[in-house]
Amino acid sequence: MARMKFLCDGERCIHCSGCVTACKNEHEVPWGINRRRVVTINDGKPGQKSLSVACMHCSDAPCMAVCPVDCFYQTNDGIVLHNKDLCIGCGYCFYACPFGAPQYPSTGNFGGRGKMDKCTFCAGGPEADHSKAELEKYGRNRIAEGKLPLCAEMCATKALLAGDGDMVSTIYRERVMARGFGSGASGWGQAYGEQRRERAREGQGAPARDK
Repeated sequence: MARMKFLCDGERCIHCSGCVTACKNEHEVPWGINRRRVVTINDGKPGQKSLSVACMHCSDAPCMAVCPVDCFYQTNDGIVLHNKDLCIGCGYCFYACPFGAPQYPSTGNFGGRGKMDKCTFCAGGPEADHSKAELEKYGRNRIAEGKLPLCAEMCATKALLAGDGDMVSTIYRERVMARGFGSGASGWGQAYGEQRRERAREGQGAPARDK
């Protein structure tokens, strides 16, 4: 199985924010903290699109590179997780992330003072699967239950795709072929290195490291 990936099809997203609500309810994320959000590109102009945005669990995650205490780690499935017991709340990960995924909760919110928070791909954290500590700090671990992230499952138009990267890519490719055009799968190349590999094939740079 290929690594886990997210993809939002901008041609299908209707900005209903169902994914945002599903995430908040599933993990009891307090209001004011958004692991996932919906943004509008070219608002009010030709080509306007809505996109569901969260941590993309990048192949070469910038958050991992800049964290001074190495609290980020990557699972065998390619999911990038965060150890709140090590986090010092410096915020470097927020500034490094091209998607603005890591959040800095205010005092008393979600886990503890000064700890960053982000999308877990519904994969919990470093604690034992389904333990009380994991649930309190990171929310429900659906991946350990053999399920996919709830945000994608609850997407009414199936704009938000999640799971095996090869399967996600195949679904999107079939959609593009059927409608004759695509939305560019915003963030896909930046997160998973396809653009860098294409430049490498053209002799413009080094290939990205696969995981």
